[in-house]
Amino acid sequence: MKSKPALGAWGEAIAAEALKARGFTVVEQNYRSRYGEIDIIAENREYLVFAEVKLRKSTYFGAAREFVDARKQERLRATASMWLEEHETSLQPRFDVIEVYGEEGAAAPRIRQIENAFGG
Repeated sequence: MKSKPALGAWGEAIAAEALKARGFTVVEQNYRSRYGEIDIIAENREYLVFAEVKLRKSTYFGAAREFVDARKQERLRATASMWLEEHETSLQPRFDVIEVYGEEGAAAPRIRQIENAFGG
């Protein structure tokens, strides 16, 4: 059984590959500030996406996105603000949640990207 950080890294790698397949370039992963961490920061020609990755085996206890509560959203907004202060961009910022369902090593984990999952 893998540790929680190892499983999280696996889920984030799957999510990063899904973003790349959709035409995004991953700018940074695991950006930390005093407010929290953003799993993936990616961009395309139009958007700068701050993505929170949620890994679950199934939806038995609810959809993965439901675990991004108001408190977590506020920490993500604050962390994104810090990143934006350090990096100039003309792209439209957006907060996405990327749900990854499956167990590590699964041949085809199910991935769902919820664009603009919460305002900011």
